[in-house]
Amino acid sequence: MWSDGMVWRNPPVSVRQHAGALVVQTGFETDYWRETFYGFTHDNGHHLARPGGPSFTAEVHFSAGYQAQYDQAGLMLWGDEAHWVKTGIEWVNGQAHVACVVTRGLSDWSQMPVDLPSEGLRLRLHRHGDAIWVQYWTGKVWRMVRLAHFPEEVTADVGPMCCSPSRAGLEVTFHDFTLGALESEKAY
Repeated sequence: MWSDGMVWRNPPVSVRQHAGALVVQTGFETDYWRETFYGFTHDNGHHLARPGGPSFTAEVHFSAGYQAQYDQAGLMLWGDEAHWVKTGIEWVNGQAHVACVVTRGLSDWSQMPVDLPSEGLRLRLHRHGDAIWVQYWTGKVWRMVRLAHFPEEVTADVGPMCCSPSRAGLEVTFHDFTLGALESEKAY
């Protein structure tokens, strides 16, 4: 599963496989962000990806030792420096948040606090034409995080992502990752 045509964008400090899972340790001050509010651009986060195609559903189950401000892990869709989406858990002010950053030239950021299950979070990203639909599993239902525009003409890679903007050494375990045909659910 982890070596099937997947390539690292900015390889992490360490990567190992354990019992079918991928265990990753982040580098120092890694992140993805583009300009908005903060005035800087960061493109040095860790992203393991393969081509997604024009329509698909990607899903990842992950857990991490979140401790420092903005520690994060989840999924990323990468077209180029100006077109990407990252979504997952982000540690903000001592609490887990389901977060999503959509970048179309400039980044935007949305987040909401969540009670993080002990087994980690399951997250999915659907790409359908010019739309991206992000959901997380509550343990009972899939809950929508974001429905966003993403240019249909931008080809993109998708896969697990992790960053640690204020430190090094966030350990993330990606329990599984799947990429397949677009599931036919509605966003409402």
